[in-house]
Amino acid sequence: MSRAPSLRRCITVEEIVNRDKTFRYMLLSRLQSDCDYYLHYGGRHPKVLWAGDETRQIEFMTGLYDSFGADEKPEWLTMEQIRQYAAEMLGADS
Repeated sequence: MSRAPSLRRCITVEEIVNRDKTFRYMLLSRLQSDCDYYLHYGGRHPKVLWAGDETRQIEFMTGLYDSFGADEKPEWLTMEQIRQYAAEMLGADS
């Protein structure tokens, strides 16, 4: 029996960044929490990530962060922290 592709595989960054601001803040927070779990308790297994793999997770986080205006950026996450997640999860400076 074949499994249908994950809905998250079909969602694009462009679709997500066009959602309302509250949704984007909540999703960005969720993605950050997933990264912390992945790095510390999740055995570095991509199944614990919302996006299903490390590269897409960082792409979604970057797109979401960039979707906020300068005065709307979350105080609890910086682009430097997202770059640090990328380095730790992907094994390279991204």
